[in-house]
Amino acid sequence: MELDPLLLSRLQFAFVVSFHAIFPVFTIGLASYLAVLNGLFYRTGNQAWERLAIFWTRVFAVVFGMGVVSGIVMSFQFGTNWSNFALAASNFLGPMLSYEVVTAFFLEAAFLGVLLFGRGKVPQGVHLFASIMVAVGTFISAFWILAANSWMQTPAGTELIDGRFHVTDWSEAIFNASFPYRFAHMVLASFLTGGFVVAGVSAWYLLFGRDPAANRKAFSMCLWLLLVLAPAQALVGDAHGLNTLEHQPTKVAAMEGNWETQSRTPLLLFAWPDKTAQENRLELGIPGLASLILTHHLDGEVPGLSEVPPEEQPPVWLVFWSFRVMVAMGMAMIAAALIGLWLRAKGRLYDHRGFLQFMRLMTVAPFLAVLAGWFVTETGRAPWLVYGIMTQAEAVTPSLTGGMALFSLIGYGLVYAVVFYAGILYLTRVVRQGMLPEPPHDDEVERPKRPLSAAHVPFEDAANQPGRS
Repeated sequence: MELDPLLLSRLQFAFVVSFHAIFPVFTIGLASYLAVLNGLFYRTGNQAWERLAIFWTRVFAVVFGMGVVSGIVMSFQFGTNWSNFALAASNFLGPMLSYEVVTAFFLEAAFLGVLLFGRGKVPQGVHLFASIMVAVGTFISAFWILAANSWMQTPAGTELIDGRFHVTDWSEAIFNASFPYRFAHMVLASFLTGGFVVAGVSAWYLLFGRDPAANRKAFSMCLWLLLVLAPAQALVGDAHGLNTLEHQPTKVAAMEGNWETQSRTPLLLFAWPDKTAQENRLELGIPGLASLILTHHLDGEVPGLSEVPPEEQPPVWLVFWSFRVMVAMGMAMIAAALIGLWLRAKGRLYDHRGFLQFMRLMTVAPFLAVLAGWFVTETGRAPWLVYGIMTQAEAVTPSLTGGMALFSLIGYGLVYAVVFYAGILYLTRVVRQGMLPEPPHDDEVERPKRPLSAAHVPFEDAANQPGRS
């Protein structure tokens, strides 16, 4: 069987990006949460806020480290697997990635050490400022990365001359048509991810009566946040969908499983898209609802996949089902926030064991939603790498063989499996250890040996440390 280097390169990049994406989306939200906790402690002097800040800083240190390790290799793939694209887009992507390093990575690196190891060593106000700067740095990093990716979705401000993109207007290229919606969508996703993880861990502690005073504060704070952000994400997602309908109608057609352009398009709850037959199998839908959602008119016309030839259609089944997973997770998040509000009114928010168990399970919901959303975004653009201009086949490295691509795919899979296993094992031990009994005194804070020292759990002993239930 002949190995297809294009398919293998797409699988490799999808694997690496999917693995990496779950870490930044968490650290962006968690960094802002740390800034809030440190601000509350600075203002009130309440040690419950400080203990929460110390604990979640330990978690942040581990997740941030895993994100850095998993993200290093992504840029390498532009040269190894997508050299035609790297050469063609270098005038735009090169400066964009450089701006991300100079404005965000340097900022995070400068203040991360103060955040992780400066407590008790620098004035409290300086430590708070460092936590704010780290949070700001994560947003700046997301700004540049999403601007670059959004340009690939809705290219603007550039001109293709002799196989290379030349920037004609930097403001149009950076603030392209889809960027504002995608940036807002990702920021809210980051806050939701951080909120559900903190709420889920706090719920687990409350189930076993561990540090109830502090964890009640964390649990309550997160549920108020989720009550606002979960519905807000649905509204932003709707605006993002309308923007996608305008600029990438084929992607929307794949999301809806709609093959023929029609009005009163049904919202399909279940279907099995068959790209070969250009139709769906086993359809079950609500008449007219897709038109109402996408056009805000019951008789609105929704474009069909038949508007483009089959070779320009994305893998419809993957886009179709990924979109439904994302929406299902979003609805579950809204339901969790509303149930929390109802239990709060009943005075049972902290002792309803069923709800606490539910919130433990909901910890994974935002990660599933983010991954499903990325699948929709990236596979829905296929076969284009730069939408409407450069295909993936044109962008792949010409000299790349199927064997080379398979070798690197297997290598990345093995390395990332080790990284993920070790990181999750270590993170689990940190969470099971829980909050420190009290903030350490200045003379008890050891000189750090590495960033993971901030977790206060020796990595060498993590596998042997007994868990607590």
